[in-house]
Amino acid sequence: MKTIIKKVFRKFGIELKRYTSHIQRDEVITLQTSNDYKGNVLLSYAINPFLLKNSESFDNSHICDWECFQIAKIFLDLGYTVDVINYHDEKFIPKKDYSFFIDVLSNMERITPLLNKDCVKIFHPLFAHWLFHNSAVYKRHLALQQRKGFVLKPPRLLPPNMSVEYADYIIVLGNQFTINTNRYMKKPIYQVPNAPLAVYPWLDNKIFENCRKNFLWLGGKGLVYKGLDLLLDAFAEMSDFHLYICGPIRPDKDFGKTYNKELYQTPKEKDFESAYYKELYQTANIHTIGWVDVSSPEFIELTNRCISLIYPSSSEGQSGSVVNCLHAGLIPIISYESGVDVDDSFGVILKDCSVDEIKNTIKKVSDLPNNTLKSMARQAWEYARANHTREKFEEEFKKVILQIIKDKELHEKVS
Repeated sequence: MKTIIKKVFRKFGIELKRYTSHIQRDEVITLQTSNDYKGNVLLSYAINPFLLKNSESFDNSHICDWECFQIAKIFLDLGYTVDVINYHDEKFIPKKDYSFFIDVLSNMERITPLLNKDCVKIFHPLFAHWLFHNSAVYKRHLALQQRKGFVLKPPRLLPPNMSVEYADYIIVLGNQFTINTNRYMKKPIYQVPNAPLAVYPWLDNKIFENCRKNFLWLGGKGLVYKGLDLLLDAFAEMSDFHLYICGPIRPDKDFGKTYNKELYQTPKEKDFESAYYKELYQTANIHTIGWVDVSSPEFIELTNRCISLIYPSSSEGQSGSVVNCLHAGLIPIISYESGVDVDDSFGVILKDCSVDEIKNTIKKVSDLPNNTLKSMARQAWEYARANHTREKFEEEFKKVILQIIKDKELHEKVS
């Protein structure tokens, strides 16, 4: 394993060591810089991207593995050796001094008291603040109970933590919404753009007249707080409009014939599937595709069939689904809480995400002239190309780290 891993990272000048701690399955990956050594960094994120075999690529269901790798590489390039642990590792104990500690979820509170006093703590949340997020999730589930008369268990609550309180700096993925959920402690907050899983060429041959009534929902776990229930209720009353659903849901029999079944995942929220079985599988204008690789020809074909992504999520850091669909040239109909800034020249920000508002917005967008639809789609694609790329993420994140290093050096001189 060690020899194979070293081959994967050789082109980046990285020496990789892997060891297992006393607790089974809690692992630490050590990446040694090949540049002039400046110190150590502890990164609490994911170890999976550093355990790839020669023939393997990053997980293409989420951008996190790629992003974690890039954060580590930025510090390596700057002369820091990086120790990487999983964000859910509750047993890791620091055994050395660290110049920086970066955490993405809830390790900040536990590990900070164990660090050397001059270690700079950086919180890089992948979600909105846990208190806002959990409140938003419960609010959507309560609204569902009151609207439909049944209760579904929230599958994606965040662990309560004091990460903002313990951090020295915060680096968010998202827009002003995401920033505001973390602003209450008045810590320095920096914003970096989310990156896409895939980019696509502009499809100049797309026939907008043929797709003006077709809409896409693309999302992951947390179907209620991401608004899929609202869309099912809306489209069930709009037989002339079609909804295509891509997510961790079993595909219906029609699409099972045309889409690669190896891409499908077992349903994660069986209670949701049971409650909405009729809408998901027995409603002619609602097409449940299941999970699809966004870099696949199938996904490109699907986006070419649709006019818009509709995504009324109640809480995000910065939605990767929205970012990827902007790159695919889909007109965004999204909530402000999706964390992505959308100009009204190429998209719609939903005000309250009610079923009635969703239905009215679908009709309004669908009724636009072909040339307007094409112009909006092109502007969405151009916006993604200018603001949400992997190069842009790396550039902005490195810029923030350099500023924090400058602050650290200035503080050390003053001290």
